[in-house]
Amino acid sequence: MQRIVVPAGGIGGARFLRGLKRAAPEAEITVIGNTGDDIHLFGLKICPDLDTVMYTLGGGIHEEQGWGRAGETFAVKEELAAYGVGPDWFGLGDRDVATHIVRTRMLAAGYPLSAVTEALCARWNPGVRLLPMSDDRVETHILIDDPAETGEPAETGAPVTTGAPAGHTAPCERPGEGGAEDDSVRRRAVHFQEYWVRMRASVPARAVVPVGADRATPAPGVLEALEQADVILFPPSNPVVSIGTILAVPGIREAVADAGAPVVGLSPVIGGAPVRGMADRVLAAIGVPATAPGVAAHYGAGLLDGWLVDTVDADAVPEIEAGGVRCRAVPLLMTDEEATAAMAREALALAEEVRA
Repeated sequence: MQRIVVPAGGIGGARFLRGLKRAAPEAEITVIGNTGDDIHLFGLKICPDLDTVMYTLGGGIHEEQGWGRAGETFAVKEELAAYGVGPDWFGLGDRDVATHIVRTRMLAAGYPLSAVTEALCARWNPGVRLLPMSDDRVETHILIDDPAETGEPAETGAPVTTGAPAGHTAPCERPGEGGAEDDSVRRRAVHFQEYWVRMRASVPARAVVPVGADRATPAPGVLEALEQADVILFPPSNPVVSIGTILAVPGIREAVADAGAPVVGLSPVIGGAPVRGMADRVLAAIGVPATAPGVAAHYGAGLLDGWLVDTVDADAVPEIEAGGVRCRAVPLLMTDEEATAAMAREALALAEEVRA
C-alpha cells in the first residue's frame, strides 16, 4: 500500500486531499495539519485548519465557503452579541461550537491535541490519518505597523519596536521590502486570525512569527510518518502560514529533507496571483515574490524534488528546473473534485518520475 504524507493547511489543503483520495483510493494518507492558526476565544480552543480538513473529508463542510459547517445556524453568536461579548469578527456557528466544546473539555481533562483530534475524527471518518503538527501550543502572529504611529485605526495587540514582538522567543521570518529596518517605527503583533479575518490583510505584514514553534516538538506519529512515506506532497496551501508554520516545528523540515521519499509540491500561485486568499501579503513579508518560481525557490531544492505549475506559468519551467527542482506545467485550478484528482495524479506521476 502506498503511503502518502501531506502537510496541509485549511481550504486549499482540504480540497486537494479530497481529490487525492479519489486519485489514490487505496493509499494510506497521513495529513500533518497546521495548528499555527489555532486560537482561544470564548474560553474555547479553536483549530480552524484541523477542522476544515476533518469537515471537508467527512462531508460536513460548507461547500461554498470552504470552511465552517453545512446547514449552520448562529444563535450562540447572536446571543453573545446581545450580551455585548466580543470579539464579533470571528463568528462561530452553533454546530461548530459543539466541536470546540468537546475539544476544550478533552484538553482540560489532560488529553493531548493529537488524541483529541483522533477522537473527533472517529465521528467524521475522514478516510485519512489526521495528525496535528504538534501537541504544543503554537500561534502564528503577524507584525504590522503600530496604528498609533501611522494614523490607521487602532487594533489590538501589544505595541513593539521593530524586530521580534515583545515576549516572543520565536525568531521572525525575514522581513520583505519595507520590513523592520527603521528602528524609529513601532510595530504591533496581532494574531494571524485577526490579521486574516478581521483586518482582511488590509495592511502590510512586516514579519510572520510562529510563536512557540521553536520550543514545540512534533506530535506523536509525525516524524514516523515522514520517515516511512513513499511520497510527500505539498498541496497548494499557503506556503508561509500553513506549510511554513508546520516546517517551523523543529525536526519536521529536517525529516522532510532527509526522507527517502520524493517531495512534490503544487504551486498555490497561478499567473502571479494566489489562487485563493491573500498569500501574497505574507509572502511579501518574508521577501518572496508571489510567483510560481518564487514559491518554488522559497521551499528550495533542498526540500523539493518536484514542482507543478499551472499551464499559464509554463514559461517558468526552465527557471525552476535550473534551480534543481523537476517541474511540469499542468492545469492547477481545483474547479471540481475530478479536476483536483487530476492534479493529484499529476503530482504522483511526477513523484514517480523523480524517483526513477
